[in-house]
Amino acid sequence: MKMKLYAVSDGPPSLAVRMALEALNISYEHISVDYGKAEHLTAEYEKMNPQKEIPVLDDDGFFLSESNAILQYLCDKYAPESELYPKDPKQRALVNHRLCFNLAFLYPQISAYVMAPIFFDYQRTDIGLKKLNLALEAFETYLKKSATAYVAGNGLTIADFPLVTSVMCLEAIEFDVKGKYPTVFKWYSGFKNAYPKLWAISEKGMAEIAEFEKNPPDLSGMVHPIHPIKKLTSK
Repeated sequence: MKMKLYAVSDGPPSLAVRMALEALNISYEHISVDYGKAEHLTAEYEKMNPQKEIPVLDDDGFFLSESNAILQYLCDKYAPESELYPKDPKQRALVNHRLCFNLAFLYPQISAYVMAPIFFDYQRTDIGLKKLNLALEAFETYLKKSATAYVAGNGLTIADFPLVTSVMCLEAIEFDVKGKYPTVFKWYSGFKNAYPKLWAISEKGMAEIAEFEKNPPDLSGMVHPIHPIKKLTSK
């Protein structure tokens, strides 16, 4: 059975997994999940992922959510010798750290500042900006200290994918990464130049986010269990 990935076209976790699949040359079927129609909140989707989050991998009936876990699984099963997920304990620990850093520290602030105000009834606030800058300052420091081309060494790893898709969100709203965080910008630009085929996957998602920033999507048909839906007003 062909591997399936249930994913959206613009979500950073979905894009990170799609980049990994491309980098590992794994054939799969991309099943688009319509976020606006709340397809991720259906009972059918819940059977695959009780968290009702996106993406979900279906590998011949083995369902796996959480993009970091998916990235690790793909390497362990299909490319165990790949340097995308090195076996050396210290190198792997650094990759795992960067994955955790993005999941728990950086992307939550980016999501709250960039994504939530686009899709839901949240505002960009000074405290939100402060939290975002604190996370970006930490990222800048890590990259300065390591002085490596990529986030976990001088070679590309799966840790780069979710961090690229996180920073992509900032570019979509024209946040000044280059001026404020030059080391982050250098790494980000370096990835784009070195891996244009992988970046093309993320770039399409970024274009959608940039368009949604200007023209928020109509989610009035969705009843979200947690987030209040933004009420669109005619211009």
